[in-house]
Amino acid sequence: MNERKAAHLNYSELWERWKEHGELEAKKQLIEKYLSIVDYVSGRLAVGLPKNVSKDDLASNGVMGLIDAIEKFDYERGLQFETYASWRVRGAILDGLRQGDWVPRSVREKAKKIEDAYQKLEQQYLRTVSDEEMSSYLQISEKEFQSMLQEVAVMSIYSLEDPIREEEAETRLSLLVDEKAKNPDHTVNEFYLRQALVQGIEKLTEKERTVVSLLYYEDLSLSEIAEVMSLSPSRISQLHSKAILRLRATLDKQRDLLMQKD
Repeated sequence: MNERKAAHLNYSELWERWKEHGELEAKKQLIEKYLSIVDYVSGRLAVGLPKNVSKDDLASNGVMGLIDAIEKFDYERGLQFETYASWRVRGAILDGLRQGDWVPRSVREKAKKIEDAYQKLEQQYLRTVSDEEMSSYLQISEKEFQSMLQEVAVMSIYSLEDPIREEEAETRLSLLVDEKAKNPDHTVNEFYLRQALVQGIEKLTEKERTVVSLLYYEDLSLSEIAEVMSLSPSRISQLHSKAILRLRATLDKQRDLLMQKD
């Protein structure tokens, strides 16, 4: 019996002891065995965050997400716990960041200003607009525009994690990932939002699409993407910000259209 198979049997035994018999010691051991998920997720999210955001706070919120995942996970379905837990941990950390309101209002306003500009100009020109056109519209220099993108980069870490509508749990990011999980209860609205997102991705520049793909599909960090693309981390951060703000503008426009029909 190889080590991997032995470890799998060991984990299965722990899950059974916890889920079937409620053994707290088994739950404790599961938490300890999967703590590496918290370290990994919190480490990725920490890239690009302001210095005033404590990594210990990220990890603490992540542990709460891990515990929640262990309590809710159905081990008998044969699903991969690591994948399930990663989203729970990520969600808990992002919730903690939102509650801490660590993004200054001025940064939120700048992000909204750029998002609105992308939405208006791309609707007007029916194509991807350049940094020069954005700068002209915002009445600032290209250098100032790049600086704005750098400032709002910290917001784009969880931009796609925001609910599509305030009263719903469905997020923008859920439309980007997990294509294999077909939800029989998906609505017509979700279909149109997904289509809008696909169209939005197609309008991104090649570099922006690459960043989105490597970050959300290949699960690379911004620093790892910088190495792959032979660009500076700050440039990757700017490309990510532009991509996210474009996608937000696309989805917000579609959401407004759907709300008008409701």
